Amino acid sequence: MCGIVGVISRSPVNQLIYDALLLLQHRGQDAAGIVTMQGNKCFMHKARGMVKDVFRTRNMRALPGTIGLGQVRYPTAGNAYSEEEAQPFYVNAPFGLVLVHNGNLTNAQALKQELFDVDRRHINTESDTEVLLNVLAHELELAARDLPLSEEEIFKAVRAVQKRIKGSYAVIALIAGHGLLAFRDPFGIRPLCFGQAASGEYMLASESVALEGTGHQLIRDVAPGEAVFIDMSGKLHSQQCADNPQLYPCMFEFVYLARPDSVMDGISVYQARLNLGETLAQRVISTMPPTDIDVVIPIPESSRPSAMQLAHRIGKPYREGFVKNRYVGRTFIMPGQGARKKSVRQKLNAIGMEFKNRNVLLVDDSIVRGTTSKEIVQMAREAGARKVYLASAAPPVRFPNVYGIDMPTNEELIAHNRSIEEIRQFIGADALIYQDVDAMKRVVAALRPGIHGFEASCFDGIYITGDVTAADFATMEAQRLTQGEEDEDPARSRLALQSGTEQG
Repeated sequence: MCGIVGVISRSPVNQLIYDALLLLQHRGQDAAGIVTMQGNKCFMHKARGMVKDVFRTRNMRALPGTIGLGQVRYPTAGNAYSEEEAQPFYVNAPFGLVLVHNGNLTNAQALKQELFDVDRRHINTESDTEVLLNVLAHELELAARDLPLSEEEIFKAVRAVQKRIKGSYAVIALIAGHGLLAFRDPFGIRPLCFGQAASGEYMLASESVALEGTGHQLIRDVAPGEAVFIDMSGKLHSQQCADNPQLYPCMFEFVYLARPDSVMDGISVYQARLNLGETLAQRVISTMPPTDIDVVIPIPESSRPSAMQLAHRIGKPYREGFVKNRYVGRTFIMPGQGARKKSVRQKLNAIGMEFKNRNVLLVDDSIVRGTTSKEIVQMAREAGARKVYLASAAPPVRFPNVYGIDMPTNEELIAHNRSIEEIRQFIGADALIYQDVDAMKRVVAALRPGIHGFEASCFDGIYITGDVTAADFATMEAQRLTQGEEDEDPARSRLALQSGTEQG
């Protein structure tokens, strides 16, 4: 999961890209990068860390030009500790290409070998983004051989790329001297949209909040399988490049990842979370009498809309019972149980008066490992709660994700091969209520008539690209074990997504 942005303008874009990356910081804190182009020369700066730490005044001054790309990275493929794998990626032929990518290629290893054996291209990192860049470069070279590079040749190359790569991808590429190219996978798993400012400049970004926060009017989302090309004169061209495009956006974006003020594929993230709270309330009512609940308390932050709607639906007070320290990092991928437990206590503090002698219903956006949920339930008891119930706005997370979310392996998922009662006992709650998978899909789909469905593999085990095998999971697990052998890295532990707490 990453955040990407591209801008083409008549004035310098370095500050504009920086501002957009700040608005996308919740999508990744491991590394950040910006590339700009002046004339036919690229200027790039990228490093590990958050946007405000990576870019100083001297770095910004060294990024001239009126066209550029930016990315904030949360690695799901490759080496999380390698600064070389920070994006953007650059290759000098053909034309000069720079690319940023959000997603995960499921056939990256096979493509890497194919690029070496057939296309005669060398890949120097473990990043699937470098693989994608070289596939695009090769297909552009073939499409434009002995011809001027026009939008038709560009779209022909994208069609060839779509046939070769598998998985999830939202891509923005800069073609030196020609313009910006963006395209999205045929299922629209990872988000991408574009907008325009009053001055005429175009911006492409992962979320609409990056457009709105920088003075751009959202035009629309890039459609699944579609390619959009904006030439140097500012003219926009678009074409469908996939054979059978269908919209299956990632459900986890609406549950947890995206900012609540974003609109993705025509669906308000905030409204989606309100709807999840409505249907979760029905699950609570069918599980236990609402009279057993004194107060509803969210676990900050992305569970708040769901918790508010749930409280309203069951007629119980909504209260803020936890205060979050925003300057402590996430526990999502901290390497040890001890470190994770300590971080939870540093990050959240209970307001005793909201718990004392009450039966409290805690609401979280999702539960992944279960370790943080267990710690928070214990904190509620220590604050004086008589009984502690826990409700999750998402269904049980039972399966790994291969489409760009760093989801733990089967063995790390608390819900994998466990019953709800077994999970409840581990967490230590007096009752545990999960969202229903079908209800979740139904209430979010109601916000966008005509949607085909959702990529919800971590909940239902259905991998919509149809090419995921047991060997892929074995490879993912081996990569995680390899990364786990590295020393603890502050940038990895700073993955403080806007929602605030570890997903269980």
